[in-house]
Amino acid sequence: MNIDALFKINPYSLGKKEKSKLLSNYLAELTRHHYMKSVHYKTMVDALNFDVNSEVTYTELPFLPVRLFKLNDLSSIADKDIFKTMTSSGTSGQQVSKIFLDKETSLRQTKVLAKIVSEFIRPTRSPMIILDSMSVLKDRNMFSARGAGILGFSMFGTKRVYALNENMELDIESLNAFVKDHQESRIFIFGFTFMIYKHFIKELQKKKIKLDLSNAVLIHGGGWKKLESQSISSVEFKKVLNNLTGIKSVFDYYGMVEQTGAICMECEYGHLHTSIFSDIIIRRPYDFSVAEIGEIGIIQTVSILPKSYPGHSLLTEDEGILLGEDDCQCGRLGKYFKVIGRLNNAEIRGCSDTYAS
Repeated sequence: MNIDALFKINPYSLGKKEKSKLLSNYLAELTRHHYMKSVHYKTMVDALNFDVNSEVTYTELPFLPVRLFKLNDLSSIADKDIFKTMTSSGTSGQQVSKIFLDKETSLRQTKVLAKIVSEFIRPTRSPMIILDSMSVLKDRNMFSARGAGILGFSMFGTKRVYALNENMELDIESLNAFVKDHQESRIFIFGFTFMIYKHFIKELQKKKIKLDLSNAVLIHGGGWKKLESQSISSVEFKKVLNNLTGIKSVFDYYGMVEQTGAICMECEYGHLHTSIFSDIIIRRPYDFSVAEIGEIGIIQTVSILPKSYPGHSLLTEDEGILLGEDDCQCGRLGKYFKVIGRLNNAEIRGCSDTYAS
C-alpha cells in the first residue's frame, strides 16, 4: 500500500499484525533512503554495524536520540530543495533542533495532520479561536514549534481570532464579540496547555468572566511540566475549563517538531493514540529492549512521513507507559499510551513549558 492509499482509509483502522507489516516496510525503505542521502546518518548506522538491506521489523531498525537534531544539521536533501526550516522550542541559551523540509515532506505532514484531527472534530472548517498572539508568526520560512502548531491547526478554521494581543494579554472584548457572532456555530479552539492556563483560565478567574463555549471543541498540546508543578492535573484542567466556559470537548495531543504531522491525539477516555502513520515503542532504559504493556520506559516514536531528514525513528527524552493495543474503549485500533513526564536532566522543551520558563 503506497502512502497516497493510506490517506483514503481511517487512520485508526489497522490491527496489530497489518500495521506492523506496513510500518516495517515503510520504515525499512526510509532507513535505506536516508542511508543513501545523508552522510551523517550513514556514518551513525555504519557505527552500529547495521545492514540496511536486512529484513527486520520496525522495532529492530536503528533509532536516533532526538537531541542529535540540536547538535547537527541532519538533512537528506540538497540545500536548494529546502522548502521550509522548522525549529524546536528552546528557552534562552538552549540549542534548538532544526528540521529541514522539502515540499513533499511538508505536504505529507499537512495531509496527515488533517486526516488525524478530522477524526476528532468535524471535517468541515469552523470559526476558530487561537489562544495565542499573532506576533508569534514572524518568519514564514523558519517556523518555531509554537508557530508551526498554530499554522498547522489553522487549516481547520475559517474566520479566526487571536485571543491574546502582542503583550500576551487576553483581549476579552474581541473574544466576546467573536463568540457572540458565532454563537450558533461549532467553534474550534486551539492553544498550548500552559498558555491556556495562564493567559485564559487565570484571567477569566481573575476578572470573574464566564464565556459560553458549550458548543466548542478545544485541542491543546505542549508539555505539562509547569502545570504539574502547580498540582494541576489533566482532570482538573478540564474541570476548570468547563466551569468557566461550559466546554466539554477537550483533547490533548502528543507531538514534536522532529515528527510534525504524525501527532498522537487523546481520545474520549483520556488515552493518547497512535495512527497508521506512526507508532510508539517503550524502551527499557537499562538496555533499550522493548518494554511490555504496563511497564514504564523511554518513548521511541516512529513516523513514515520524514523523507527530507532522517527523523523517522527517534528516541525521545520522555517517559511513558503503553496502556494497550487495539482494545481501547473508544474503538480506535492501534497502540494507546500515557506520557509520564520528562526524563531526569532532560531539557524542558515543550511549547508551553518553554514559554513558561
